[in-house]
Amino acid sequence: MIDKKDWVHGGLALFLVLQPEPKPGDLIEIFRPFYRHWAIYIGDGYVIHLAPPSEIPGAGVASIMSALTERAVVKKELLYDVAGRDKYQVNNKHDAKYPPLPPSKIIQQAEELVGQEVLYKLTSENCEHFVNELRYGIPRSDQVRDAVMVAGFAGAGLAAMGLVGVIVSKYKRQQQ
Repeated sequence: MIDKKDWVHGGLALFLVLQPEPKPGDLIEIFRPFYRHWAIYIGDGYVIHLAPPSEIPGAGVASIMSALTERAVVKKELLYDVAGRDKYQVNNKHDAKYPPLPPSKIIQQAEELVGQEVLYKLTSENCEHFVNELRYGIPRSDQVRDAVMVAGFAGAGLAAMGLVGVIVSKYKRQQQ
C-alpha cells in the first residue's frame, strides 16, 4: 500500500508530467460534479481552502452540500485529499487583469486564517471569492457571475416567449 506522504511526492511528480507544478500562491481549480471548488496552493502538497465544518476530504459529489451551509472553516489539507478522485489544475486566470500579491504574503494571510470559522454565502463569500481575495486582494467568483448571467438570459428568454405568446393569442382573438 502506498503511504499518503509517498504519494504526495511520488504521485505529485507523476502528475506534474501532465501539467505544470503548482507553485506557492497558485489557485487550484478542482472539478467537482456541477461546480468548481477552489483552493490556494501553499507548497509541499498542501492547499488552504474553505469547506463546511462537516465536509470530509475528497467529498466529491457530496461536497455539493457545502452550498447549503452558512458557515465554513478555513482548512489546510493535502491537495491529494481535497481533490479526492476529482481532476484539478492550476488556474491563475486573473493574472493578466490583476497583479497577484507576492506568494509569501498570500501564504502568510492564508496560514493566519487556518482553523477559523467564517461566514459562507454561495453568491458572495464562497471558496472562489476566498482564494481570489488571497491572491489578488479582490474577492470575485466567475462561477457566480456566470450563473447570474445564465439566469438573466433564461429569464429574458422566458419573458420574450411570454410576450410572443400574448401577441399570438391577441392576434388569434382578433382573427375570430
